[in-house]
Amino acid sequence: MKFVDEAHIRVQAGKGGDGSGSFRREKFIPFGGPDGGDGGRGGSVFLEGDSGLNTLVDFRHQREYKAPKGQSGAGRKMSGKSGQDIVIRVPLGTIVVDEGSGEKLGDVTGHGQRLCVAAGGKGGLGNVHFKSSTNRAPRQTTPGAPGQERELQLELTVLADVGLLGFPNAGKSTLISAVSAARPKVADYPFTTLYPNLGVVRIDVNSSFVIADIPGLIEGAAEGAGLGIQFLKHLQRTRLLLHLVDVAPLDPGHDPATEVRQLEQEMQAFDPGLMDKPRWLVFTKADLLAPEAATQRAEESVAALGWAQPWYLVSAVAQTGTRALMQDIMTELEAMRRT
Repeated sequence: MKFVDEAHIRVQAGKGGDGSGSFRREKFIPFGGPDGGDGGRGGSVFLEGDSGLNTLVDFRHQREYKAPKGQSGAGRKMSGKSGQDIVIRVPLGTIVVDEGSGEKLGDVTGHGQRLCVAAGGKGGLGNVHFKSSTNRAPRQTTPGAPGQERELQLELTVLADVGLLGFPNAGKSTLISAVSAARPKVADYPFTTLYPNLGVVRIDVNSSFVIADIPGLIEGAAEGAGLGIQFLKHLQRTRLLLHLVDVAPLDPGHDPATEVRQLEQEMQAFDPGLMDKPRWLVFTKADLLAPEAATQRAEESVAALGWAQPWYLVSAVAQTGTRALMQDIMTELEAMRRT
């Protein structure tokens, strides 16, 4: 399924029903008095989280949602029927922004969680509310209030514990397919991943975490080059970043340390907060070099970068170093959950 991570919709809540200006007209009751009921509330518009959805593609086909209005009040103090609420299902991780004001209305992060994005109008008051000792036959009523109307921007960010980042062909898709049941497209050319892939890494019966394969970035990604900002934002919600770099790049002018610095510049330009997240360095494709040469290349790059956080040398194809990496990640995430 094509991944759509942004949508624009228009929502309109229902207008409240008008209050009634009725009077009692019963036989043998000459002075019946006012008995006009209140109008019903207009229907509201809610967004509801659905764990079975993973895309906003449905909003390309339907962009407008309008809730029904409330019914007007009636005699005998009968209130009008309220308009039915509209519930729009969205995937977990959806951020909702009011395009008119730029206000962030909220996040939908849990299954069944509801977020009111347009409140229905309040029903009007019937004339029975205006009766007093000096106003025995009030003809005052109030109309129903209009419902809220909004233009919304929906943004979907993947919810994962661990995010993989790196330049194209860094081995992200191969790694996630080796450690989880996810089966992203893998090939020896750039941009095989065009949308985030989620995989569950299960360490044992009671220990697992979600890992996200973010599409490869290129120089200028923070300004929108390549897939750019469209996917950089998916890294903001992860708790741990794995920075993947090819230990033996085909281009001799791009050594691992240089590629790491280039990608750090893109992260800094997009959101400096990304640099504050825990980020482990993972050298991939170790099977393409002799073990001693691969280790030496990794150590030289770590020294050149002055890298202080954990680093690993793995081969997803040969299943070398991947299990130890996943176990260490699980230990780190469990420590984060306790704090």
